[in-house]
Amino acid sequence: MMRDVVSEKVSPEASPMVAHRIEITQQAIDISLRRRGRIQPFPTIEARKTALLVVDMQTGFLAPGAVAEIPAARRIVPNINRLADGLRRAGGTVVWIISTYGPGAERDWTTFFNYIITGEAADQFRLAFAEGRPEHTLWHELDRRSADPMISKNRLTPFADPARKLETMLRESGIDMVLIAGTVTNVCCECTARDAAMRNFKTIMIADANASRNDAEHNATLSIFLQAFGGVIDTDEALRLIAGGTAA
Repeated sequence: MMRDVVSEKVSPEASPMVAHRIEITQQAIDISLRRRGRIQPFPTIEARKTALLVVDMQTGFLAPGAVAEIPAARRIVPNINRLADGLRRAGGTVVWIISTYGPGAERDWTTFFNYIITGEAADQFRLAFAEGRPEHTLWHELDRRSADPMISKNRLTPFADPARKLETMLRESGIDMVLIAGTVTNVCCECTARDAAMRNFKTIMIADANASRNDAEHNATLSIFLQAFGGVIDTDEALRLIAGGTAA
């Protein structure tokens, strides 16, 4: 069942709670059906073996006028909080992933800071996401609990960490499925989701709990991910499966 992902196309102007008009391409649906006989690869969610990875929902991405503002990210906060609450209640794990850079970061990631983001833009980005800066903190409306782990990353994906902190924590906790939420859909969220899939975690991107700069980029990521890497469902469907339901 993909009520808000495939069959229903919702305009963000219709409700302040909707971040994107979600449209999975027919090609992605057709390829998924041809490859596995159904759209979604994972018919169930076993909550106790599942982690919600919430990516980069920091003040520097959500605050109006912030250095890396993604306006749509503010609209997904309620869905992220619903997912976190539902998964915790069912015995699952919620992990908050945060970007941490700062002066000197260019020494560790020279390609990115010498060629991709350079000059004043790089300086502003690194300073904003340095530890201790207001922009580095989680957005104030998010429901993070004291028992929720927080993992810092200095790349687009936490799985790039040579120490494998996130992967080790997940495996030691018996996690074999991850749900991906946060921002930016087609950058850090996509990188995290693909890396999780490549490390043999059953991976699902939550369509209406991710946010990008525009619908085109958001939907391109979801469509490609569905056909080649994992699942794409909405918050309501995820909560139904967490509660013990089975995908249609």
